[in-house]
Amino acid sequence: MSTGLKAMPRDADDEIDARLRALLAETLGLSIVRVAAFGPETALFGALPELDSMAVANLLTGIEERFDLLIEDDDVEAEDFETYGRLLAFVERLGN
Repeated sequence: MSTGLKAMPRDADDEIDARLRALLAETLGLSIVRVAAFGPETALFGALPELDSMAVANLLTGIEERFDLLIEDDDVEAEDFETYGRLLAFVERLGN
C-alpha cells in the first residue's frame, strides 16, 4: 500500500549526516572521532566552547558551500544549533 509520499533514501540521509559531521569537525577543530560520537540529543551551541557566534557564521557558510544551498536569514533559528539532531534536521529541511 503506497501513501504517495516519497521518503528520502537512507543512503542520502547517511551522506548528509557524514558530510555535516566532517564539516563540524573541520569548522570547529574537533576530532572526527569526537564528532562521530554525537547523537541526536548532543548539545551544541552553548555546550561546545568551540561553537561560538563566529563559528556559527562559518558553519552556515560551510553548509551553503558543501550542500550547494542558499541560506536566507529567515531560514535560521537559534534552536537549529541547540543539538546535533536539530542541526541535521535544519540541513535536511533546507535541501528539500
